[in-house]
Order: sequence, then structure tokens, then C-alpha cells
Amino acid sequence: MPSQTPPVTAARRRPWKATLRRSVRLFGEFRHEQDDPARFYTALAEDSADQLATYAPLDGAVLLDVGGGPGYFRDAFRAAGATYWALDADVGELSGLGGIASGTVVGSGMELPFRTGSVDVCYSSNVLEHVPDPWRMADEMVRVTRPGGTVFISYTLWYGPWGGHETAPWHFLGGRRARRRYTAKHGHEPKNKYGESLFAVTTGAGLRWARAQQQLGVAEVVDLTPRYNPRWSRFLLRVPLVREVVTWNLVIVLRKR
Repeated sequence: MPSQTPPVTAARRRPWKATLRRSVRLFGEFRHEQDDPARFYTALAEDSADQLATYAPLDGAVLLDVGGGPGYFRDAFRAAGATYWALDADVGELSGLGGIASGTVVGSGMELPFRTGSVDVCYSSNVLEHVPDPWRMADEMVRVTRPGGTVFISYTLWYGPWGGHETAPWHFLGGRRARRRYTAKHGHEPKNKYGESLFAVTTGAGLRWARAQQQLGVAEVVDLTPRYNPRWSRFLLRVPLVREVVTWNLVIVLRKR
């Protein structure tokens, strides 16, 4: 069944800027992540396509979305002109809009079933914190990207306000404790189970991994930035501890050598 998400048209697109107004708008949409996920993820997907286009041309590009989900991002990237492929390990998540779309592969992000250097852009949004070996997945994303291509990785930080996802803010007292508390309160396990489908990933680890790619000559670091925050807040990434709490979500952009 085709996605029911409204198409993103060129007329609706405006030059993307990480402004305070954008941050306020996205955080406003975030309040509806639970009660109206289509509204939130459609807004996020449109913003993501615009953001990614500032780093790499999407029109005509072969793009792999690792952890693509039910289709909101597919619609946004195809509207931008990309040939879209998605990989996800969760069939239930993929069929969230009624069916699994063509161009979708079921598999593991830690062992991408794609040839080395086969895509122009490898993209992942809020998936890294859901795999037990996140930097292996990041390495795989670099592997399948062609030389000169772009790798865009965005993930939720464990020590940020939403690090525990639906168990937040109790994750600050420990992921397992937050999971037990949620289960006792709601009578069922959370969707994101700490230790199984949710893991603690930090800003520091992401910065070290990205810089290692550059030092090893694998890829050039194009950008390291808080995803939802205004551009001027990038300086927070230089402040240990503080960056783990206030960054919320880290974006790593690489260009493969």
C-alpha cells in the first residue's frame, strides 16, 4: 500500500537554516511524537531532506536510509529527486503505514547487504542508539558509500532529556531501572527496551569515531553539529559533560575519501 504521507513539493521547500525559529518549530512537533506520529515524522523527514541537501545533492543521487521505518523519509527524499533504498530490521516498523514499500530491504545495520561503494549518500536518523554495536553500523555505512559520497548519521544521546525515549526522564537513574518502572506503571514493557533495543550512546563516542575516520584517511569530517539546536549552539560540543545533556541529538557528516 502506498504511503499516505503528503508529498513534499519543490514549491514548499525553502533554503534550510538551523535557526532558533526552526528549533522551536521542531520541538513543538516533537510534543506530538506519541499522539500523532505522522505529524511529527512528516515534519522531521521534510526538515531532514532539506538539511541533507546542504551537504550533498539529492537530485539523481542513490540514497540508502539505514533504519528507514514506515515511509515518511522515503517520501521526502524521493520528492527531492533521490533514488531511495531503505534497510530496516523491524518488519512491524516497516509496515507502519500499511505495507512494505518497494526498494526496502530487511536486514541488519551492522552487516549491510549492499556492495562496497554502491551508494552516493548513506543516511541514518535515530537508529544508532537502537543497535548493540553502533560504531560497527557506522563503519558499515562508510563502507557502502562511494568515494566522494556523503555519510549522514544522526542519533539520540543517552544523557539528553529524551535519551531513555518513552522511559525518560527516569533513564537518568539507570536504563534498567527506568525499564522496570515503566513496566510496573503501564503493565507492559516499553517499545524501546534498554539492553535489547535501546543502548546508551554518547556525544563523546561519536566525536571520537568521526575524528578517527579522518585520522585514518577513511573519510573527511564535514560537520559535527546538534541536530535540532540553532547553529550557534555548536560550541557546546567542545564542553565535556554539558554537551551530553544539552545537545539532544548529534549529527555526524562525513565525505568518504
